[in-house]
Amino acid sequence: MLSRVRPMLATPVAGAFDRPGWIYEEKYDGIRILAYKDDSRVTLLTRNLIDRTDRFPEIAAAVTRLPAPTLVLDGEAVVFDAKTVSRFALLQRGSGHGAAFVVFDCLYARGHDLRGRTLSERRAALEAEIRECTVLRLARRLGPDGRRALARARRLGLEGIIAKDPASRYLAGLRAPAWKKIKLRNEEELVIGGFTRPEGSRAHFGALLVGVYEGSRLRYAGRVGTGFTDAILTDLRQRFEPLIRRASPFVDLDALPGATWLEPRLVAQVGFTEWTADHRLRHPTFLGLREDKSPDEVTR
Repeated sequence: MLSRVRPMLATPVAGAFDRPGWIYEEKYDGIRILAYKDDSRVTLLTRNLIDRTDRFPEIAAAVTRLPAPTLVLDGEAVVFDAKTVSRFALLQRGSGHGAAFVVFDCLYARGHDLRGRTLSERRAALEAEIRECTVLRLARRLGPDGRRALARARRLGLEGIIAKDPASRYLAGLRAPAWKKIKLRNEEELVIGGFTRPEGSRAHFGALLVGVYEGSRLRYAGRVGTGFTDAILTDLRQRFEPLIRRASPFVDLDALPGATWLEPRLVAQVGFTEWTADHRLRHPTFLGLREDKSPDEVTR
């Protein structure tokens, strides 16, 4: 059985492209999960090896029911909206019940390590092992033409597409050029470096102060003051308490009236309309915490 491995990552690209023979899959807006099945024991790990089995009991139970005695599956835990479009905010605000596991790769099956085989071979193994149901689904493919696949994803309101070389091997823990991702929604991960004091009727805090890394330096990217429920405000403030520090973690923002600074250990998913010319977020909205992402992964 495979020991714990980190998932293979896709290389971001800016616009549509087409490679003859490549495949194009839907990009899902959820939490990356590797599911390990060893007889009746199932473990669900995030990309940074955090155990989330207890959070997704329905997914764990569905993987347990698969016939293969040993499996390692790579996919995304998601919650779909009424149009069957995955939304991270829905996943973040739920308890984990109602989540689905969309699987797009098989690293290990029935005693065999498949990482050295081609993507086409791994997909065939995956299709042989997965019994699709409400909770377990195969990643949707969007056709053989990359530009048409992106146009279809845009019409459907998807987060984007993932383009993959069917001859590629699985390179655990690496961001490989054989997988490419194109995002359609303006959403980014941002590091939380502080917060402002609450105003009016709001409790706990006013806005998040967020940034991105350039090398080892955290640069300020703006305030995020919308997208919070009362429960989220309470939860975040509790998480902030042990992280409070005296000095700003941002290299380009050392003073701000009413600010409380934090150790930059939490990552937020933020929706926005655009980046401004001075690298600030325009109209940002909080979507949720990314507990599956490390702050040092958040780069401009």
